Amino acid sequence: MAGTVLVTGGTGYIAGEVIDQLLAKGWTVRTTVRSKAKNEPKLRARWPGAGERLAVFEAELMSDAGWADAMAGCGHVAHLASPIAVSAPKHEDEMIVPAREGTLRALRFAKAAGVRRFVQTSSMAAIAYGRSEKVYAVTEKDWTDVSHPDVYPYIKSKTIAERAARDWVAAEGGDMEFVSVNPSMVLGPVHDADFSPSVEAVKQVLDGSMPMAPDLGFAVVDTRDCADLHVRCLETPGLANERFIASGRFVKILEMARILRERLPPEQTRKTPRRQMPNWMVSILALFNPGVRSIKAEIGKTRNVDASHARERLGWETRPIEESIVDCARSLISKGVVKV
Repeated sequence: MAGTVLVTGGTGYIAGEVIDQLLAKGWTVRTTVRSKAKNEPKLRARWPGAGERLAVFEAELMSDAGWADAMAGCGHVAHLASPIAVSAPKHEDEMIVPAREGTLRALRFAKAAGVRRFVQTSSMAAIAYGRSEKVYAVTEKDWTDVSHPDVYPYIKSKTIAERAARDWVAAEGGDMEFVSVNPSMVLGPVHDADFSPSVEAVKQVLDGSMPMAPDLGFAVVDTRDCADLHVRCLETPGLANERFIASGRFVKILEMARILRERLPPEQTRKTPRRQMPNWMVSILALFNPGVRSIKAEIGKTRNVDASHARERLGWETRPIEESIVDCARSLISKGVVKV
């Protein structure tokens, strides 16, 4: 199956892999970027042979401009564009409003263009947070409780955006099919120095900015596997209103450092942390650092993720997370992002 598909946010980490796989399978790809003058040359350089099968359009989440042209002629949409920040925003609405309104804008223009299948990139953030337990498991049936005091703006933005999308589709979507993909922390090779904030943990483990590892962890998925799940959701019939977790197993930062030491040359891992940061030290740092403060509630938590629905329904498989972590590290070193 191949047709014409719009991939929003084409310079994004996951979006680049989605475009890569769609072009390889014969799709004609349209993509949106915030600045065509700045970003189209970079996209053309990554896919020099794409020619007319790759078209770049300028469109932003908070403006109607450009969306009708980008959607024209598309049967499918993969909506990956969403605000994300490394540091905490001054107000949560800086993330919530663009995530929600951008998704609804994309849905409205998709319906007007006659799009048949709309795949939203949501997040584990919409599933696994807002709970007080230290250890628990989640499936696609779970939703984050945005009223929980530990839920920070990015988590809220992804939860609210997906709920708003599903509500809109139920009321206004007509025959357009809606599917969400909910990735955990996405790792894997980076293609340039403009990488996703999700890669920051590996960078900090390698570059010495994390001399001790906080008791913090993440469920991990490879960007290549995450993109594969998006493509399966675009191509597989009969998925209306489905929701698929994209995740491998949960890993703590200290284990991540150990994996890198075991699989990379010693000279590349000499700065990796070997000890766990005491929780009292995290509490002190949180007093002065907004970024630490936002994740303080995550200390000591283990979220076990059940991605069996994607395996059983779509035949999706993930590579070992060790491969994803190591490939991510090697690419950060080879691109000069991390000096070892």
